Amino acid sequence: MKLYGHPLSGNAHRALTLLSILGVDHESIVVNLPAGEHKQPDFLAMNPLGQVPVLVDGDVTLRDSTAILIYLARKFDTANYWLPTDAKGNAQVQEWLSTAVNEIMQGPFVVRAIKMFGAPADLDAAKAKSDALFTDLFEPHLTGRDWLVGDHATLADLACYSYIARITDGDYALDAYPAINAWLARVEAIDGFAPMVVGADFFASLKSE
Repeated sequence: MKLYGHPLSGNAHRALTLLSILGVDHESIVVNLPAGEHKQPDFLAMNPLGQVPVLVDGDVTLRDSTAILIYLARKFDTANYWLPTDAKGNAQVQEWLSTAVNEIMQGPFVVRAIKMFGAPADLDAAKAKSDALFTDLFEPHLTGRDWLVGDHATLADLACYSYIARITDGDYALDAYPAINAWLARVEAIDGFAPMVVGADFFASLKSE
């Protein structure tokens, strides 16, 4: 099994951390995004959209981070811990997976991408979307509960974690959200959790090489 990703990709981190938590033997391959490796023919043959992550498992190739989470959970999590099989639990997890690839990508992802990569986007609009997402949804939902769905961690938590945790790379402080901060700490304490690199640390490591 091979996972193609990049240390700064929150989408790739979702897949990487579940592989780590489940203890799945795999090869992690860093795609050189600045050099445009994700736009070369070999990579586009795996993912025509030219994006990471991509998971290759024998004759199975998956190009979407939430699809990869579902695949790994169904294949390796025989206890159905990470993805409930009952109608309510499954739907609730899917609800948060949708949030991860929509509202989180429109807010926290963009805030970070503008600061770190100079993405051509409206910073004020991205911050406003992040404010609303945290104030109206995440903070009240997590107040008085430990996890996004049910009484233990699920794919919902792993999918939503990465870009919320690393929005701080975009000079956005999370100090006003105690419930969110407590939730992030709980996710990070999961046995086998793979930390996501801090942007400044990553770039500092490149300069020291």
